[in-house]
Amino acid sequence: MKIATAQFTCVPADMSANVEHMTALIAEARTQGAELVVFPELALTGYELEAVLTPRDLWVRADDVRLDAIRASGVAGVVNCVAATDEDRPAIETLVFGADGELITTYRKQHLFEHERDVFTAGRHDGRFELGGLRFALATCFDNHFTELVARGADDGCDVHLASSLYGTGGGAQELATVYPGIAEDFGLHVVVANHVGPAGAWTGCGRSALWAPGGTLLAEAGTDRPMVVTAEVGRSAARVGDGTGPEARRR
Repeated sequence: MKIATAQFTCVPADMSANVEHMTALIAEARTQGAELVVFPELALTGYELEAVLTPRDLWVRADDVRLDAIRASGVAGVVNCVAATDEDRPAIETLVFGADGELITTYRKQHLFEHERDVFTAGRHDGRFELGGLRFALATCFDNHFTELVARGADDGCDVHLASSLYGTGGGAQELATVYPGIAEDFGLHVVVANHVGPAGAWTGCGRSALWAPGGTLLAEAGTDRPMVVTAEVGRSAARVGDGTGPEARRR
């Protein structure tokens, strides 16, 4: 399966503009043969924490008509957003849509980063789905710094680890370049990260959205200064193939 990671500069708190950007990136990914596109953290609104508190018109549900263009794109999508909950706070949620526009699964970020804890409610369950003969694990930004979460995906037979994230210039760029190839190397998974590029709330996204093969080899990487789609062919992981190099083999 060919997977795309898409980075762009969000328009703060303007869902209509961001959906327009995302559908254009999906169209570009389709020309590259991608069957699945992954977007950054809070791609629908930008990383605008104050703006999402009140009013609640930026809180979405999976059937929100404002996402129709993404659902109708003909390509499967991993869309991270501010999601309505049954509580007084929203969640940072990933919606996974199939190429037919149907909702495949959802995942709520479990490990909230510092200031996010005052805004969002944390998820309580891992995210999994299957598509094109592959099994996927979902994580959002700070989630990826928790080894136990990643390990559960590998132990659950996942082939690909998908991450919607925000890493800024400076120290964030170094974290991005370390954490994700480390996951690929340590757990025998393909890893895909979608990051912001340009202004993102209080940060400046450093771009460098990328895909890695099991073992940590870089397959494709976006630049640091502009919206971009990059793609790579992804197959079954070493953990699923059972060639003795998966995470269980390394733990023995």
